[in-house]
Amino acid sequence: MRFRLRGWRLALPLAALVAVVSVGVSSSFAGSKAKIVKVAIMSDCKGAFGFAQEQGIAGAQAAFAQFAHGKPKNAKKASAGMTGVTAGGAQIRIVGYGCGDDTPATALKETRRLMEQLGADVLDGPLSGDEAVAIANWAKTHPTKTVVIGTAASQDPTMQIAPKNLFRYHGDGAQWNAGLGEIVYKKLGWRKAAIIMDDYSFAWTSSAGIIVDFCASGGQITKRVFPPLNTTDYSSYVRQLPPPNQVDGYFWVVGGTGTDPSLKAFEQAYGAVSPQKFAGNLFFWFLTGVAVAPRLIGSYVGGFGIAPGLQTPAAAQYRAIMKKWYPTVPAEDSFTLNYFRGARAIVVGLNKSKGAVGAALQAAMPRAMPDPYQVSNGGVVKLDSRRQAIQDQYQMQLVQTPKGPNVTLAGYVPNVDQTFGGSFGPNKPAPSRTFPPCVKKTLPWQGKIQVVKNGLVTKEYVK
Repeated sequence: MRFRLRGWRLALPLAALVAVVSVGVSSSFAGSKAKIVKVAIMSDCKGAFGFAQEQGIAGAQAAFAQFAHGKPKNAKKASAGMTGVTAGGAQIRIVGYGCGDDTPATALKETRRLMEQLGADVLDGPLSGDEAVAIANWAKTHPTKTVVIGTAASQDPTMQIAPKNLFRYHGDGAQWNAGLGEIVYKKLGWRKAAIIMDDYSFAWTSSAGIIVDFCASGGQITKRVFPPLNTTDYSSYVRQLPPPNQVDGYFWVVGGTGTDPSLKAFEQAYGAVSPQKFAGNLFFWFLTGVAVAPRLIGSYVGGFGIAPGLQTPAAAQYRAIMKKWYPTVPAEDSFTLNYFRGARAIVVGLNKSKGAVGAALQAAMPRAMPDPYQVSNGGVVKLDSRRQAIQDQYQMQLVQTPKGPNVTLAGYVPNVDQTFGGSFGPNKPAPSRTFPPCVKKTLPWQGKIQVVKNGLVTKEYVK
């Protein structure tokens, strides 16, 4: 039996020809088959932070688009997915999007679905503090999986737990508040303050930075109040706070959907809020123009690992990247930025590991990486020995602009590490209702908070 193949005349038995062709095809497929790295992105689609899911996905996928050839399927809906992502000679396949609700139980359920059932090699997430604590403990028992924290900022995952396969390329909640306590001590003359915080790990961490910073300058915290996350009626908790004539001010660490109703409960109990008597963590900032800012113009706000309006080439480049890929998503919001940071680090790691995952990827994950809002170290964020970012921090103030309420940068503190000047450590308790204590001490940035004017860091210190 004769066969003609591409101009060649072959005189082979049929069985032999089939064998030859089969071997050739198999060899061709084996040689061209690219490695596949499975990635999952986990944010919150329910609970206090359910509004932020599309932001987190957009941030991660903008990094995959910019640095790993990806193409979004829908620029207005990040969760529609993307195609064509490659790094280190491997195809990156986004196998799923996790849907958290800020609870550890749901976070673990979604992590197991994504990482165990769908087989993801790498996770960019989660969003919230208790979620990250649960996933860090899960990561300890799954050493071949790699976790890059999305925007969760509880201290425990990279301090007390710190599995070797978990990385965080942004500050924790305490780091974000470096300098806030000193600013209100100096600028507003606060000496006695009360603090109200959501009763979970992120708010404890966020409050820990405020408490250490304020008390280090000589301030006193006279009362700590703890409403549960997702509380709807804050009246009984606000009544636990001392009245305005007994303290110089209040630190407000109630976030997400709870910020506005908690302030309304205060107004019902004690009258109108005064900007001179209120300072908040990041939740005062990203709710500007909605409910919080209009009545608190002038209040000082802690950071979110970001610097809105910072005038540097790196910051401008990041804003342009987000506008290019997801133009309707707020770039200068760390629910977007921190997922971007994590995904970019994953790309860098895969390029270095040549597409290998597990221990090879973990060894290749960058310990220093360019960052849009890092001014010190030539714009490079460094990780400490527990794979936690040492990051520049910016304090903000709510202001009124012709376009409505916004924030302006009030101060700058370079290179805040997770120990917060020795206040925290792997052998010390994690932040909680009672830790840290209120102690006067010296912090590395004390008296050295630099003023930021028109988006530029100056050599002037906050007085």
